[in-house]
Amino acid sequence: MSEISELARAYHFAAVRHVGQRRKGKAGEPYINHLTEVADLVAAATGGGDVELVIAAVLHDVLEDTPTTGAELVAAFGARVASIVAEVSDDKSLPKAERKRLQIEHAPRLTAAAKTVKLADKTANIRALAKSPPADWDAARIADYVDWAIAVVDHCRGTNAALERLFDEAVAVMKG
Repeated sequence: MSEISELARAYHFAAVRHVGQRRKGKAGEPYINHLTEVADLVAAATGGGDVELVIAAVLHDVLEDTPTTGAELVAAFGARVASIVAEVSDDKSLPKAERKRLQIEHAPRLTAAAKTVKLADKTANIRALAKSPPADWDAARIADYVDWAIAVVDHCRGTNAALERLFDEAVAVMKG
């Protein structure tokens, strides 16, 4: 199967698995919009030369936000894609505060591929907060999220200068 066919299959897989999910912001955008933005950021920042990395970006939330298993990902997209997705996935059985702490703790040990996806994800999340923050988030909660995202990204620096620059630009918009 061609790389374009594999990528199209990944988008379809993600759309089916995330069907009905919405972003937390006031706009309530379909969740697939987030996945496409992360994949676009990864593709642009890496010159599109690594289709498996872009596929992992499309699928980066499928393990933590859907009933999809790691074995399913391996069978459908191969061990490398499944491994990258697993690296950037939170264990949803843990309390939120613990998951956030672990993201900071684990970030330095991620592979370069996982750090690239993580950089793109955090960039997309900060951009989304700037455009359409959740209605129930006050300024302090938004500031806490931005500070936490900075702490995660700081451990991913040195991986992709283009994504790091886009993240910093998004944070600058938030901090106005």
